[in-house]
Amino acid sequence: MEQRTVATQRLAALGELTEGIAHDFRNLLTAIGSGLRLAETNSDEPGKVRAYLTEARGAIDRGIELTSQLLAFARHQELDPHAGNVNEFLQTFEPFLRYGAGPDVRVVLDLAPDLPSCLIDPAFFDAAVLNLVANARDAMPGGGQIEISTSRIVEIAGPELSALGDYVRVRVRDNGRGMPPEILKRVFDPFFTTKGDKGTGIGLPQVRAFTKMVGGQIRIDTTPDVGTTVDILFPVVVEKD
Repeated sequence: MEQRTVATQRLAALGELTEGIAHDFRNLLTAIGSGLRLAETNSDEPGKVRAYLTEARGAIDRGIELTSQLLAFARHQELDPHAGNVNEFLQTFEPFLRYGAGPDVRVVLDLAPDLPSCLIDPAFFDAAVLNLVANARDAMPGGGQIEISTSRIVEIAGPELSALGDYVRVRVRDNGRGMPPEILKRVFDPFFTTKGDKGTGIGLPQVRAFTKMVGGQIRIDTTPDVGTTVDILFPVVVEKD
């Protein structure tokens, strides 16, 4: 059931990316086609031909890079919690986060240096962060900014923590519409959604479930007409000498 849930979430994540990826591939193919046509038209001018072919080759290289990133995303199929660095995951996945945010939303990464490894599952992590980015995007229909930051924090005991804990925090913050208290109370209810037919109501419940699976937690702070901040905490992995 866990594997099926991961597959469902990843399909939803791919759906968020499809339009942006297709748009970029179309632009790359247009650039390649234009470069080759211009090179053919100016075949008697070697200097121009070389310049047009260089542009076409650059577009091909960008297409190869995008394909490689898609293959890396596809390889994270099964649940595999292990020690990893969230900064590396975010840097690799950044192009897809920008696709998920759409053309009217700016994505800013603020990654803390020398971040320790934490217990993380790649198949969960990329889909979870993309889900949060998509939610933030939908809360800013007129455009805006999403800031994704990382840091190391020490948490005291609380309702969801029985003892002191050392965590890596991934924070996703937007300046969108925010949520009133009555909506915030229900965001983790399975199948609850404010998006009508466009929403599934399984995104945030899955994010919380898999965060707990690795011993972490998720927190949401939101203010109507100001924005929403979502923190995901992952336990730091203590490396043995």
